[in-house]
Amino acid sequence: MDTWIHNDHCLMSLTAQVCLAQQHCKAGRLTGSEVTSSGRMITFILMVNRQGQTRLCRWMLCVTLSPCQCSFVEYKDFKLVFRQYAALYIVAGVTDDENELSVYELLQNFVEVLDKYFSRVSELDIMFNLDRVHLILDEMVQNGHIVETNRSSVLAPLTALDKMANG
Repeated sequence: MDTWIHNDHCLMSLTAQVCLAQQHCKAGRLTGSEVTSSGRMITFILMVNRQGQTRLCRWMLCVTLSPCQCSFVEYKDFKLVFRQYAALYIVAGVTDDENELSVYELLQNFVEVLDKYFSRVSELDIMFNLDRVHLILDEMVQNGHIVETNRSSVLAPLTALDKMANG
């Protein structure tokens, strides 16, 4: 059993993030009824530190969150998949038809890509380079579907941007 489950502050922070996402959904973003024709997709990905502060938040679909007991949790029509890396937790919300093991491995691959790009990624790297983290995530997941897992292919656009920026 993971330690963050018993941390009420962390759960309250995650719940607050979900409520904020629901407000964005009401403002015209994707809603739970607009699932793709295949019915399988990733609905959100969160990265949270041990203090419950959200460091990365990407919403593809809106859900509500309840306390959970393991790395794969079913909630209504969704599954929550999460992993802990040092002081950060990454949470992905997926539709019921999605393979939770593939998403679990995606989270591992995401951290490995971040490690490769930042040379041992830290929470500060994520905080101060959030645009880069979003670009990496966008290269890996588009429209709620995993589209790329090869680290070199994921990092190619960022490498090109870095070369242009450095002249």
